[in-house]
Amino acid sequence: MNKRRRRVADVALKLFVEKGFQQTSIQDIIEHANISKGTFYNYFSNKNDCIAEILEGLRYDASQIRMEMQVGKDETDRTVLIDQISILTELNKERNLNTIFESILNSNEVELKKMVMHHRIHELEWLAGRFVEVYGEEVREYGFELSILFYGMMHYIIFTIKVTNSEQSIHRIVEVVLTYLEAIIPIMREKGSSLLDPSSLHFLQARIDRKVLSLEELLDLAKNLEMEATFTTDQQDLYDTIVSELQRDRIRKSVLQPLIKPFQQSFIQTELETQVNTFTNFLWYFIRMQ
Repeated sequence: MNKRRRRVADVALKLFVEKGFQQTSIQDIIEHANISKGTFYNYFSNKNDCIAEILEGLRYDASQIRMEMQVGKDETDRTVLIDQISILTELNKERNLNTIFESILNSNEVELKKMVMHHRIHELEWLAGRFVEVYGEEVREYGFELSILFYGMMHYIIFTIKVTNSEQSIHRIVEVVLTYLEAIIPIMREKGSSLLDPSSLHFLQARIDRKVLSLEELLDLAKNLEMEATFTTDQQDLYDTIVSELQRDRIRKSVLQPLIKPFQQSFIQTELETQVNTFTNFLWYFIRMQ
């Protein structure tokens, strides 16, 4: 990483924490970093680029420390996982990033919101992968949901500890919340119960990017689905109606919307459930954006 660029981003971070993102000007950053305006614009085109650098730096630092923690150790070691989870939370706390994150997510800064959400999704994906390494392939289909459950519990416990002026170390919080999650995992596996599936992650990423598939891409998804499936009569009727409507010159939302849920539900607990969920999620978002 460019050390001088990183140093300017660190100066910007301190100002964002002290004054707020909106209240900090580029001139403030230039003066506190003791650089010229030309140097600033050589590194960044605007303040948003500073946030992007800050987030990239945070992920870089966390990944380097996490790799060091895992070198020469068993990837299934639970204590290593606890240490690895704790480090990013500690870094966020040390740099007061949570305050900035919350202010951004409650603002009208669309691009900044995307950056913060991508940052959080990156962490969810990392944790889902580590859960598979520690608890086995059996949890892979629940990995994304387990990550959300973990961070949801941890976030509100930290919030409650903060507002009640209680004292608990981040490491202790992570360890206890992980213990709670370990009690949930057998239930999810035995009952096959989950609220989310792997397609939810792809859809979440698309929503953040505001990625809307083109009609051609959507029809390609439908075609691939038909090639891999052996439809029942009802499934075929729903599929044909959906595709036929998508091929009209003027797509009628009132016709398509009632078809999505029945088509999706007809594939529950089948081999194509995830693929159908991906298609129907993108279909739903496509017609919403029309």
